[in-house]
Parts: sequence; C-alpha cells; structure tokens
Amino acid sequence: MSRVRRWWGQLLKARVDTTPLRTSRDFRVLFWGGAASYVGLFFSMVAVPYQIYDLTGSNLAVGLIGAVEIVPMVVLGLYGGALADHVDRKKLIIICSIAQAVLMGVLMVNALMPDPSLPVIYGVALLSVAAGALQRPSRDALIPRTVKHDEIPAAMALNAMTHQVGMLVVPSLAGVLLGLVSTGICYGVGLAALAIAAVLLIPLGRHDHLGETEKPSLQGIAAGLRYAVRRRDLLGSYLVDFVGMLLAMPIVLFPALAEQVFQRPELLGLLYSAEGVGALVASLTSGWTIRVHHHGRAITLAAIAWGAMIGLAGLMPSIWLALVFFALAGAFDTLSGLFRGTLWNQTIPDAMRGRMAGIEMLSYTLGPLGAQVRSGIMGDLMGVRTAIALGGALCVAGVAGTATGLRSFWAYDNRTDPYALAQRESRLAEANPG
Repeated sequence: MSRVRRWWGQLLKARVDTTPLRTSRDFRVLFWGGAASYVGLFFSMVAVPYQIYDLTGSNLAVGLIGAVEIVPMVVLGLYGGALADHVDRKKLIIICSIAQAVLMGVLMVNALMPDPSLPVIYGVALLSVAAGALQRPSRDALIPRTVKHDEIPAAMALNAMTHQVGMLVVPSLAGVLLGLVSTGICYGVGLAALAIAAVLLIPLGRHDHLGETEKPSLQGIAAGLRYAVRRRDLLGSYLVDFVGMLLAMPIVLFPALAEQVFQRPELLGLLYSAEGVGALVASLTSGWTIRVHHHGRAITLAAIAWGAMIGLAGLMPSIWLALVFFALAGAFDTLSGLFRGTLWNQTIPDAMRGRMAGIEMLSYTLGPLGAQVRSGIMGDLMGVRTAIALGGALCVAGVAGTATGLRSFWAYDNRTDPYALAQRESRLAEANPG
C-alpha cells in the first residue's frame, strides 16, 4: 500500500500545474483566446497544403509556401517585436486576430469557386504570416506579465498544452472534413474559430509598459539583435531550435507519405495529429520540469531526441509504426519548447520583451518555413522516406554541433544566472512596491 501511495504521489507531482489558470484572470483570457486562434490556424495548416497538392500534385509547390512566407516573417517579426515594446499590446493582438479571420474568409471564398486560384492561396499565405508576425511578439510579451515569476514554467506548459491539444484534435477533424465535404468548409470552420478568438481577447486587462518606451526604429531593432547575440544563453536557445526544425521538420511531405508511400490517404489527418498526441502527454506530465534548472542542456537533449525520432519514423515499414515515432518526436519537441519558454520568460526584462519575442518567433518559425522548401526539394529528388530519415540524422548532428560551440548555453543554470536572478528581484519589487 505504501508503494502505491508513493507512486500516486509521484504521479501527482508530474501532472501539469494549473495554478496560473486559477490565479490570473488575464492569463485565462490569453489561454482561451489562444486556444481558439490555434483551432483556426490549424485548419488552415492542413487545408492549404492539401489544396495546393490537390491542384498541382507537386511536393515542391507545397514547399514553396515556406519560401513565400519567409520574407514577411523576418521583416515583420523583427518590426512586430519592436512595435510590441512601444504600443498597446492588447490592441495589436486583437487587430491582428481580426485580420487573420478576414484572410481566412478570402481562402474560403477562393476554395468555393469553380476554379480556385493558386496565386490567391500563396498571396493569402503571405499576408496571414504577416499578421501573425505582428501579433505573436505582443502575445508572448504579455504572458509573463499576467503571472507570478515562479508560475512562468507552469504558464509555459499550459500555453504549450493548448497548442498540442489543437495539434491532436484539429488536423484529424480537418482531414475528415476534407474527405467528406470540401476545402472551403475547412476554411469556413477556421474563419469561425479566428473570429471567436478575437472576441475572447476583448476582456484582456491593460498592462502598461514598465518605464519609458521607444518608437519602433532600425536602431531599436538593431539594439534588440545585439542584446540577443550578447546573451549566449538566448542565442543558443534560438539556434538549437532553428537548426533542428530546418533540418528535420517533415510536415510538407505528409500528403505524399500518406498517399504514395503508405497508400492510406484517409489517414493523412493522423499524420498531422501524431506529434500532437506525444506533445499532449508531455504537457500533461510536465510538472517535473519545474525542478530542472540546467535549461540549456535540457533544450539540447530534447531537440536531439526529437530529430532521432523523426529519422526513425521515416524508416518504419507501416504507417502505424511511423505514427508512434512521430508521437515520440512530438513529446520531445514539447519538452524543448517548455524549457526554451521558461529560459526566455525568466531572464528577459520587459523593456526588451517584445523585441526578444520577435526574435524568438523567428527562431521557431523560420526553421519550419525553410524546412518546407528543403523537404519539398529532397522529397522530389530522393524520395519521401529518404528525405525524412536523412533530415532526422542531420538534425541530430546539427543540434549537437551547435550546442558544442556554445558552452555557456550548455552550462546555463537559472539558480545562478545573473539575468534570471535580476528578473526575479524585479518581479518581486513590482509585486511589492512598498
């Protein structure tokens, strides 16, 4: 009986910490608004590549989505970060949510036409990523302002959980709708979700900037870049994620993997959802992560494991075994993301939060965008299986090499890091001004 009690106690310690949802009204607003937004964006994530592949039959054409999105992601990601350090972050988030809903409506109308326009799909993809690039830094910058300093790891885990639940449920549902009805209906559901997200964010409270702000400028953006490069712990977290995603992310190959390799096109939604299954399990059992202090090591090891699981998935003889390894990859990817988010939010001052959030967004979105082009080219040249397996192997080598070159990132410890200690003191002073 005592052994059972000990086992139960350890299980309770591992479960996700929901304290921020209970203690912070504004975190709840961001949580549910973000959840609705993820639903809309995930419908688009499945429907857009499916529609392009259906219209062209080309992996490269699907991969070109990434090429179209790279420039606005870089330019507006950096500008959006500087903007988030100056303007009312709440207003910017809501305006961008409305823009995303309108653009989803354009995709819906285009898909319902007798002859859908491919240039319209690419054009809307460009504008959608522009809206997201402007919005995301403000949203990320607000999260640490809505919770206590020690609740940041739990907030990161809960935020990741909404993303992973969406990845688990929405792609499967989108796959079913694509098979039963039409692409236009998928876009319509995404439109409704994004409109709901904009409404849910309206009650968000006002969180003024701490201290003086500066208008967005090239000088301000350059100052943010210099700060990120000078902070080797931040630089390591950005580079590890970018390298891992660029070299291994296989999502653009999923339509061909389902239809050509496994000849099970009806299971396409499961391929999109598999990583979400593992990611959700990792999020729900993330309570133990608050006891990890060497975040650089944790980020690196989780990213290496993610690449290894992707590579193994590409070698599996059946779709069911591939799904298992994609699920394991999703678990390790989530753990890497949790530790990155904790490192960022526990060490970056509010005056730099928006600009660093913009750089963070680039680190975890440019890699996947570049991976779309890389995967499309490799898939057409050497086959889908080889492209996935080789990408996983390259990820393992690339991440290990990056961490080896940044020893201070590997040695990071939030109990002794001067930036983490300074932010802890600053948050305590903000909470107790007397």
